[in-house]
Amino acid sequence: MPSIWENIWDFVRAFCMRHQRSLLSLLRCALVVSLVAMALEAFVFNHNYFASADFKPISLDARIGLSQADDGTYKITEVDHVLEFSNLNTKVHNVRLDFDEKQPAQLLDVKIQFTDEAHHTYFDSTEYTVGVPTVKVATNSLQSQYINLNTTGLVGSLRIEIGGEDVSYPIKLAGVSINVQHPFDFNTMRFWCVVGILALVYVFRPHSSIYRCFMTERPRKSKLVIVAAVLIEVYLMASFLFLGSNLVGVATSRYNSGSWIPGSVVTTFDVGGENAQQYAELAKAMTKGQLYLDEEPPQWLKDMDDPYDKGARDEAQKATGEPYLFDVAYYEGHYYVYFGVVPVLVFYLPFYVLTGANFPTAIGVLVSCIAFVLGCSVLLDRFARYHFKRVSLGLYLLLQIPLVTCCGILYLLKFPTFYSLPIMMGLAFSVWGLYFWMRGRMAASPGRWYLLGSLCMALVVGCRPQFVVLSFLAFPLFWRLFITNRHILTPKGAREFACLLAPYAVVAAGLMWYNRARFGSFADFGANYNLTVNDMTKRGFAIGRLAPALFAYFVQPPSVAGVFPYLQAVPFDTTYMGQTIKEATFGGVLACLPLLWVLPFSRRILKMRIAQRSTRTIAGVIVVLLSAGIAVALLDAEVAGILQRYFADFSFMFLAAAVLLVFIVNENLDPSSQTYGLLIRCLIALVALSVAYSALLCFVPETGWLSDAYPWAYQDIVVETAQFWT
Repeated sequence: MPSIWENIWDFVRAFCMRHQRSLLSLLRCALVVSLVAMALEAFVFNHNYFASADFKPISLDARIGLSQADDGTYKITEVDHVLEFSNLNTKVHNVRLDFDEKQPAQLLDVKIQFTDEAHHTYFDSTEYTVGVPTVKVATNSLQSQYINLNTTGLVGSLRIEIGGEDVSYPIKLAGVSINVQHPFDFNTMRFWCVVGILALVYVFRPHSSIYRCFMTERPRKSKLVIVAAVLIEVYLMASFLFLGSNLVGVATSRYNSGSWIPGSVVTTFDVGGENAQQYAELAKAMTKGQLYLDEEPPQWLKDMDDPYDKGARDEAQKATGEPYLFDVAYYEGHYYVYFGVVPVLVFYLPFYVLTGANFPTAIGVLVSCIAFVLGCSVLLDRFARYHFKRVSLGLYLLLQIPLVTCCGILYLLKFPTFYSLPIMMGLAFSVWGLYFWMRGRMAASPGRWYLLGSLCMALVVGCRPQFVVLSFLAFPLFWRLFITNRHILTPKGAREFACLLAPYAVVAAGLMWYNRARFGSFADFGANYNLTVNDMTKRGFAIGRLAPALFAYFVQPPSVAGVFPYLQAVPFDTTYMGQTIKEATFGGVLACLPLLWVLPFSRRILKMRIAQRSTRTIAGVIVVLLSAGIAVALLDAEVAGILQRYFADFSFMFLAAAVLLVFIVNENLDPSSQTYGLLIRCLIALVALSVAYSALLCFVPETGWLSDAYPWAYQDIVVETAQFWT
């Protein structure tokens, strides 16, 4: 009897024999892509190595003029942090600042000035010119310590100022050299990024065979490729989340090792400060049979006439010296968590009961992200296979990638905090709820699918209530079945309809009890009692807040610069003569996600669909998605403000509508026609721009992220990898 390994080997051999030509073609493509990426890494990204090959290094150590430590290094202090070298009278192509690698890592600002044949004095920025910019140098990054200069002729004097904000002195400098040969650096991460980009270019080229592989005709092949694509997406998203190690809250012997407890496999620890632990604190409180947090509010807060006035709170805190918890609900002498309770019940409470430790929020965000990507992919697959006949594998992937990467979840992964978790869970529950509903519509026994779908859609209210608007998709999905065809009047139809409604009733009852137990009202979720930057009890509805919010959320162009990562926070002005809640944002979805440029043609495309089909399901779904997206954006603006993470509340709805509109257009084109080829070319361009924007947004330096917590790591891992020419 053959062993398991022999059976596996026989299967692999038979598979390879059956698909020999395809595998050989795939192998050739992989080889070509790898060789091109290797050539780019060696000769383009390392052009400084070849450009400096004939440089004659000159050491300036003897002219540094700083005091030396016992180990021979020079000490840069807060008082003495300027190096000046006169009478060089030589060409200077670059400067090497050799910092002692044994000292704690820091990111330094280095300001270089020089005199040359075009400048007999040091020059700087003026009204009409820009001088030599300040550069960032990480003491632990070899690549950043080589600084190219663009001088004219012979350099006379060279001035180097080393410092920056929050710099810890003294800084140890091992030496300074000019005209140094740049070392060869084969950056593995950059190599694989280029491999991935080249592979995408090859796979999605206009004449690729994936646009001729139709999902209804090749179900097994298409599913296999989709699974592979989803696995790659999940891997990349997980890698990005773990890149921001300061927000993850888990440690091993090799990752966040400073917080690792020797002998354990994985150690969990709190991140983000005391305010970030409110979900974990609620889980602890629940084990004691209470719904308010253990921490006792200060007496001055209890004595205040209006504890929701931030200015008054800050004055009282300053006078007493007693701190209070920020961004929690305060009601009748207790702190409460106003965020949805479902994340606590799913993650924090079971984890605390089993381990006695606080659940790491970032892991919950990642798990929810994976669930969303999987659910989004199967939901899109369901639409592509059962509501359209001519969706190719290429078109599916071309639209699935921006659907899961441009809907705001990458920004939630960038900041995997308790603010992001309910949004991510709401998205995950929504797509799986819609998928189960779609499965039920074509199932012989749909009741169980309806129960699962409605349970997911109802749990959304306990995560992120804004997503409850997606429940209105039930109208286009089920109206014809239950109302037009009067299926609801039959015993079977009545049972199925009950399966749709029952989970909502159960979840609503639980949430209403939860609200009543905390705030004495079935419908009060506690958001108005939030101790935040404004008084939520008096925020109300102001139509003047809508215009700036609509501009910021939808049509504001991105603000770009010529330095990686190119995107920067957009300016914000308003004529609303009141308080506007606004954090840094980076442009509106319609301006920054070109894939959404198909939305202005919605009416014309929907007429095309309605003229060809007797049913209105897809048209109704698109109308509800667009209406829901606009409603949620307006609701966010009125209730909370304008924040980048809120883009995830509605971006998915617009992207999903755009995807379905493209499916409709595709259905009406001949795959062999020039018009179809033009559609594919346009889509490739729109998708590439949309994904590029979303990817670059991931690496914009922001407070609280890796670039702020470990700026030297950000400089070494991200900036030096991207800005290879400096």
